[in-house]
Amino acid sequence: MAERTLRGARLGGQSFEDERGIEFAARQQVEYRCTHGHLFEITMSIEADVPAVWECPRCGAEGESTSGIERVEKVEKPQRTHWDMLLERRSEKELEDILTERLELLRGGEIGPAHLHRTGNRKKKAANA
Repeated sequence: MAERTLRGARLGGQSFEDERGIEFAARQQVEYRCTHGHLFEITMSIEADVPAVWECPRCGAEGESTSGIERVEKVEKPQRTHWDMLLERRSEKELEDILTERLELLRGGEIGPAHLHRTGNRKKKAANA
């Protein structure tokens, strides 16, 4: 294994890249203050949308921007239930008709769990056919 290692390179991943000729992106320092009074700065790109709130690196509490950036509250849509989605596809009258039809089939033993099926109904239907 020692034969395959590069001479002069050591473990730890030392980079041989040179930073000459590289232009870094423009940055800005954004200051925040948390609810516990901790003041901290976050480095961000000039082009970034600066959030009004950032988590405090010391205590984890919510820190608000000191530069006066207003919080934008997201409008949340109410959660749709299964019933709401069902009513988008069918009217209540249609649902009542389907329920009645399925209950008749269930009571007649044509659908449902096997232990509920009446063997007498099948024999009568087979005899009539």
